[in-house]
Amino acid sequence: MIIRNATEIDLPTIVSIYNASIPGRMATADLEPASVESRLAWFKGRSFELRPIWVLEIDSIVAGWLSFQSFYGRPAYDATAEISIYVSPEYQNCGLASLLLAKAINHSPSLGLQTLLGFIFAHNHKSVNLFEKYSFQRWGYLPEVAELDGVKRDLIIMGLRICI
Repeated sequence: MIIRNATEIDLPTIVSIYNASIPGRMATADLEPASVESRLAWFKGRSFELRPIWVLEIDSIVAGWLSFQSFYGRPAYDATAEISIYVSPEYQNCGLASLLLAKAINHSPSLGLQTLLGFIFAHNHKSVNLFEKYSFQRWGYLPEVAELDGVKRDLIIMGLRICI
């Protein structure tokens, strides 16, 4: 098992794993699948030295990924990033998200990050519990800000200060 920087060759698999999360209505507010073309600018428009996308490989198969996304796009927030984690359905409940999150926390100082954020649907108890396991706290609660299949959903903002 290895965690490495994603390459453009990984993008179709990254998009496929992301799209697999859409029907469950637990991990993303997207309602329709993304295309590789629609995610190309997202992939290419980042500095991998500061805001990487990592893939986790098992036996040369990409089983999950994590991205660091700049928060709010203003210079005063340069030391803050949002983390997103997605794991292929075939590899869920195997601890891969935990491995990715632990590496992200440990690697954050080398990215110049002092604060990590997670934006998690309140009904996604597994993700909330995962972030809490790594000492993220509930910093914000946005009631009924999303509507998924006619159901209003709440969003929790979870945060962690990184000791540098």
